Amino acid sequence: MRLTYFLLTSILAIALTACGGVETRPAETDTFAAGNYKYYSWRSEPLVNTGRSSDVLYTLDPVVRAEVDATLRSKGYRLNPAKAQFSVDYIFAAGWRMGEKTSESSNLNHRPSAMINRQVDQAVVDNANALGGVKETYNIGLMFNDTLSNEEVWHVVITKIVENVNNPDVSSLRKNAGSAIRQGLKTLPEA
Repeated sequence: MRLTYFLLTSILAIALTACGGVETRPAETDTFAAGNYKYYSWRSEPLVNTGRSSDVLYTLDPVVRAEVDATLRSKGYRLNPAKAQFSVDYIFAAGWRMGEKTSESSNLNHRPSAMINRQVDQAVVDNANALGGVKETYNIGLMFNDTLSNEEVWHVVITKIVENVNNPDVSSLRKNAGSAIRQGLKTLPEA
């Protein structure tokens, strides 16, 4: 019994650590499940970077498409534009949140304080100012629409705080986006 408890808590801790900093807000799946969908298509064409832009969207587009395709395939859905019963589209938007802390700052005190017989620690004051401000987020909204009625049948909004806005790491972006999309599509029923 103790071994089972230990294994379950260990697996839960690993799962929470792996998806840290990702917030998903999926809609109810009742309408989608009632459609008995098997085939899907993409509503829009993949983005082509003809101007050699360094915009993150051009890096993110193939990752979003590949991860959505792989996750839907693992759930039994098939990409077939000719037989598509629902279409998939997404919106990407950068956002901001006030007073959020990054995962790298979990051990820092955000409130400058004075203790008896001690000087105010300037590092604590600086950290409180730096970490208490606005944090940029990447938001992806995945929308599934019925191809006959063009009505939305399911959606999920995925939000992740961007840790390194000024120096984006492409491999980290791909890894984080992939795990966030898999997490966001978890509640979607099997085909």
